[in-house]
Amino acid sequence: MRLHDTRATAIRVAQAVRDWIKSAPGTYVWLLLLLVTTFIYASLPEDARDVFLQQRSTNIDHLNSDPVHVLVGSALWTSGGGMVQYAIMFTVFHAVAERWLGTWRWLLVVAIGHVGATYLSQGLVLLGIKTGVLSESMKDVVDVGVSYGLKAVMGVLVWYLVRPWRWLYLAGVLLSVVIPFFDGVSFTDVGHFSALLLGVACYPITRGRGTWDPVAWGRDAWRTWEARRSATRLDTKVGTAVDFRFSRGRHAGG
Repeated sequence: MRLHDTRATAIRVAQAVRDWIKSAPGTYVWLLLLLVTTFIYASLPEDARDVFLQQRSTNIDHLNSDPVHVLVGSALWTSGGGMVQYAIMFTVFHAVAERWLGTWRWLLVVAIGHVGATYLSQGLVLLGIKTGVLSESMKDVVDVGVSYGLKAVMGVLVWYLVRPWRWLYLAGVLLSVVIPFFDGVSFTDVGHFSALLLGVACYPITRGRGTWDPVAWGRDAWRTWEARRSATRLDTKVGTAVDFRFSRGRHAGG
């Protein structure tokens, strides 16, 4: 009985994971591409990695010469490692947003955050160079990764939650991008902050979509779990009673 229950549970979990991945195809295709590019990056000699990423970076020089190529390419490369962290973050934020908004609306939010935050942060770098605050070498700085798109999605998810959880969540994600400023301002910090605000500003894209109440969801999940547990107990009692009657019948027949 226990082996059968364990197998049935494993099948249900596997089906749930499969259905979840199928419901957010864009998220997991992107994650798969990151896995491949991370493997390629890790296979490079250490002295070639910085040059490799620099060629795919959304810095000022590349944004002036080949913006489309580097904007797309930079979203497919990272500085290596952290795939478990990416898998968790993509599942918690990207997959939820894609399931809620649909693939195309989700992708639009990602693009707005990635492109908008890139130009805002690199515009700040250009201003720093022109005013003499930053050196000319910053025009060729390495800037790749998925964080701007992720921050934008974190921002748009504000509208997924019902009040008051919406404002608590907003306070939390704002805090996550403001805290780094106390340790010195970098263009990446500005990019993260900008991307989050751009995501929040994507409210019009969310119109017509439902909202999520975590408290109601938790209550329903608890009731479902209690119902399944009660059903399992009942099945166990029935099975025990049948076994007992069968055993008594055998002894009486003997």
